[in-house]
Amino acid sequence: MLKKLMEQRAGLKAELDAILALVKTEERAMTDEENTKFEDLEKQIKDLDKTIAAEKRARDLELNEEPAPAEQRTAEEQEAAEVRAFDAYLRDLVEQRTDPTDVNMTKGANGAVIPASIANKIITKVADISPLYGMATRYNVGGTLTIPKYVEGTGSTITVDYASEFEDLLSTSGAFQSVTLQSFLGGALTKISRSLINNSSFDLVNYVIDRMAEAIAKWLDKEIINGTTNKIRGIADATQTVTAGAKTFLTGDDLINLQEAIPDAYQSQCIWVMNKATRTAIRKLKDKDDNYLLNRDMTARWGYTLLGAPVYCSDASPVMGTAGNAAVAYLDPSGLAVKLAEDLEIEVLRERFATQHVVGVVGWIDVDAKIENEQKVALLKAAAADPQA
Repeated sequence: MLKKLMEQRAGLKAELDAILALVKTEERAMTDEENTKFEDLEKQIKDLDKTIAAEKRARDLELNEEPAPAEQRTAEEQEAAEVRAFDAYLRDLVEQRTDPTDVNMTKGANGAVIPASIANKIITKVADISPLYGMATRYNVGGTLTIPKYVEGTGSTITVDYASEFEDLLSTSGAFQSVTLQSFLGGALTKISRSLINNSSFDLVNYVIDRMAEAIAKWLDKEIINGTTNKIRGIADATQTVTAGAKTFLTGDDLINLQEAIPDAYQSQCIWVMNKATRTAIRKLKDKDDNYLLNRDMTARWGYTLLGAPVYCSDASPVMGTAGNAAVAYLDPSGLAVKLAEDLEIEVLRERFATQHVVGVVGWIDVDAKIENEQKVALLKAAAADPQA
């Protein structure tokens, strides 16, 4: 009964907000018809508030036991409480929740902090959608994070040699550097129809989780592959690069040279990353025995293997045709460090899209991505021009 009353109130409140939003957008006074409608909605809401208040008082008289404190809830009970809190926040029913086992949505700098179980579902789904994030070395913490990085080079390489008793062992060691992951704020906007919000049988929580995870995964793919100046750099700063023999097309030799840029020790977990248009071009390449280089493989993760490694296609990958474009990446994604804070925040924009009869839901993330192990990442870049015939 109480839930149905709250849903009715939310629907009436949405109609009232829509009238005000329209008047505000058109910068005018309400018409007589709008005034009449507004007053009627206001009266219905006040009548419902009285009924809801009475229902609450009646329910309170029936409660003989105190609800279990949060620390005594089972994991399932806590998750259910967090789902109810998130659902109520999305439906604008926060003020009216009466279930004694419910939890409260806390406020953060960019909105309400998403409950832990909801945030974990979003992050897990992002990892499922984006293999670059899912297979990367992930750090689910907020703020700036500094990671030590071991680097070997001339004069600083660990060596092993024969030793004799009573003689000093000549030793050398590698150098330690660091990778600093910063806090860059990213926002994923999802629009939800008010009709869906007002429909109590619609699974609003999972809908938001799916849409938000898809938006974050797509954006992360773009940033990891291409990077943005002074922001997330991803694999854009890879030191191991191979220049193709042409500007507008690539050859089997180009792909072999790129694969050979990665040491054998890291080959087992490597994948190819490219645009679907690039994959289409590679499908037509053959070796000297007239065998296709790219093979359809139903056992491979994404259905194709190229020179023994699976091929992942992303719309974010550039294509050949522009000098310097990194059209193909070959990497072990664990060489990439990605920081995505678990404390996700959400903001509900109820008035901004009122004239569209939708509600905007913005998910704010604290994220950064950089190469942690240079030897695990290599890029194939387009040449300055095609070879002359």
